[in-house]
Amino acid sequence: MVNRRRHLQTWLAATALLPGWAVAAEEFAARLRAGGCVMLMRHAQTEPGVGDPPGFSLEKCSSQRNLDDRGRQQSAQWARWLAARSLLPAQVRSSVWCRCVDTARLAFPAPLAAGGAPAVQVWAPLNSFFDGQGDREAQTAALRAALRTLPAGQWQAWVTHQVNITALTGESVAMGEAFVVDRTGRMLARQLPG
Repeated sequence: MVNRRRHLQTWLAATALLPGWAVAAEEFAARLRAGGCVMLMRHAQTEPGVGDPPGFSLEKCSSQRNLDDRGRQQSAQWARWLAARSLLPAQVRSSVWCRCVDTARLAFPAPLAAGGAPAVQVWAPLNSFFDGQGDREAQTAALRAALRTLPAGQWQAWVTHQVNITALTGESVAMGEAFVVDRTGRMLARQLPG
């Protein structure tokens, strides 16, 4: 656990020093507009901690590690960034964890159907398999299968956890960061909110 956190901190410090490490915002937007891809997003910043408190319940948000004020701001930044570019996903899917659902609802608040409420679909393959939960192989296979069927000209938003994103793409990801991934799961672009 400590090694994973140390690896992520080292990676973030190193990549921040590399010129052009993050693809320009407009290239990220252009990739989404092209469609046939997913905006794969790690939940926004949370309260301090790793994993969830002992005895947490997926049915009770107050028992989980949730978004903090910064996380809510990050999610709202995504909403503003997407709205400024008139980018609206065809579908928003999320892990069942409250930090993911809350990120999705705040980042993608526009109705997906005329007069409808924001449609965040909880989807089991996006659920965390951290610390022995879930089934890494089966969930990653389900994500890959869904990617292969993405329609051209549309993009979807998937909000999930670091372990799921790393299993799919082989890349580390910060809280609130998003990747554009193609039908093979290859990362095409990455962007932090704002």
